[in-house]
Amino acid sequence: MSLATFFDSWLVVAGAVAIAALLAWIVSWGVARRRVRLQRMAEAHLIQRLAPRDERRTWTRATRLGAVGLLSGLALAGPRWGEEVQAVRGEGVDVVLALDASLSMLATDERPSRLDRLKQEVRRYRDLARGDRIALLAFAGRSYILTPLTVDDGALELFLDNLDPSIVGQAGSSLARTIGQGTDLLLATRTSSDRALVIMSDGEAFEPVEEIQAAAQRARENGIAVVTVGFGTVEGSTIPTGESGENAFKRDENGDVVTTRYNPETLRLIAETAEGTFVDAGATDKAARIRSALQRLRRSPRAVASGTSRTPRFQWFVFPALLLLLLDTWLASRRRRSVPRGALALGAVAMTSCALPGAAARDGARAFGAGRHMEAAGHYRRAIALGDDPAEMTYNLGTSLVAGDSLASGLEVLGKVPKTSNDELRFRTLFNVGLAHLRAGLAAEAASDSSARTRFTAAVAAYKEALLLRSTDRDAKWNYELALRKEEENGGGGGGGGGGGGGNSDASEQPQSEPDTPQASQSAGGIGQQQAEQLLDAAAREERGVQGRKQKDSRPKPPPGGKDW
Repeated sequence: MSLATFFDSWLVVAGAVAIAALLAWIVSWGVARRRVRLQRMAEAHLIQRLAPRDERRTWTRATRLGAVGLLSGLALAGPRWGEEVQAVRGEGVDVVLALDASLSMLATDERPSRLDRLKQEVRRYRDLARGDRIALLAFAGRSYILTPLTVDDGALELFLDNLDPSIVGQAGSSLARTIGQGTDLLLATRTSSDRALVIMSDGEAFEPVEEIQAAAQRARENGIAVVTVGFGTVEGSTIPTGESGENAFKRDENGDVVTTRYNPETLRLIAETAEGTFVDAGATDKAARIRSALQRLRRSPRAVASGTSRTPRFQWFVFPALLLLLLDTWLASRRRRSVPRGALALGAVAMTSCALPGAAARDGARAFGAGRHMEAAGHYRRAIALGDDPAEMTYNLGTSLVAGDSLASGLEVLGKVPKTSNDELRFRTLFNVGLAHLRAGLAAEAASDSSARTRFTAAVAAYKEALLLRSTDRDAKWNYELALRKEEENGGGGGGGGGGGGGNSDASEQPQSEPDTPQASQSAGGIGQQQAEQLLDAAAREERGVQGRKQKDSRPKPPPGGKDW
């Protein structure tokens, strides 16, 4: 890693080193100048009696003030490490985006297609309305809720990327059902802000106008603002199927090529019935028009995560610099006092004749941090024998054995961790018990051992109990989902696993995180930030692939009326 990883400016870091050297030189130069002046006043033996000097104190002060300059410069360089979530406070409304995913949206009278233009407008609206909670609802022959109301951009982007006609499962267009389901979704959510339903479609529908009007009237009666947005052209276009030859374009039941046309009357009728707003397909900047139409609604304050940033750590350098400066001031003003040599010698003997409390635990923490896990286990056994905290030391011993791949011994020791009210220690113990069972299960699965299922079941039970203590822990959730999926693959009957299958060599099949580190070191997780990000990126790619395969495997069912576009 470079200095840029930890500091805002590496040039200031270089300047801090130069300042430290300069301060040390100034102190030494000042002492030398004083010595020269004194030599001009008297003989050397008289100067030593009248103004004695200690060369060791000179170099100690030079080092001390140099450290003050170095630490102050490093603080000025903007030290940063670790990540913190940046939250932006704003106000917003609750909005359901009903997106037309019928086959007619593949028409190319809008480039590259109506559906692609629709996705572009959704993303632009999301950028304009960061404080709004948004739910996605896809519809064709029926409507389908993709996401509940959320401010999670990751979830919205995931489903928006994979939106196509296969996601709904029934071809056609049903605006009445869509309006009804969007209304129900908004009414089912408690909120202090107003609600809005935005329908983005080409307006082509094959159902009675009365049903559409009734659904729009119900939305108006429940205080829901309705905005309809059109896509396409009145002249219309054919619908490409992605095949070649005679099947290059969509055909009806008579074998004729279908021409789909933008129908503004239907969308205008919905907006008028609901006393809402209609945005025509020919309008520019549709996202801004939607935002403008919703400006008059009552909004509620909420915090939205806008990303992560590195945490400033300048205080870690400022405080030591201040303490060293205060120490130097105190030493310079106090009278020199001599310390009897006998007292120093006695102290040294006392220091070397007995070990400090917790020394074995510290040795274990250092060995664990260096990757010498079995050596760390030996230190923790000695710490237990010396009477250190039995709960923490037993946990540390079991963790070291698990990290050293001594899974059976590690599980036995972790099972002996004394009962404690420390939820952090209980969570870490359960996490590592689950990880040991999960590793043993993966090894048994690779060796075609029948004990794999039992191991995965034990891992599921351990992580389930751990998540009751800390339901937001991402590593525990990951391993719980992996254990569930492996339990099912080996004949278990658990509930839904996490995203997609694959071989054991895939990153998504690996347990997330090494064993939690010993309590004495107080550091969470045993993998580096880069490796964790690679695992999460692999998981995201796997989830997108699973969503894509599910959609491609779905074959739209023809609607009752026969028109399936």
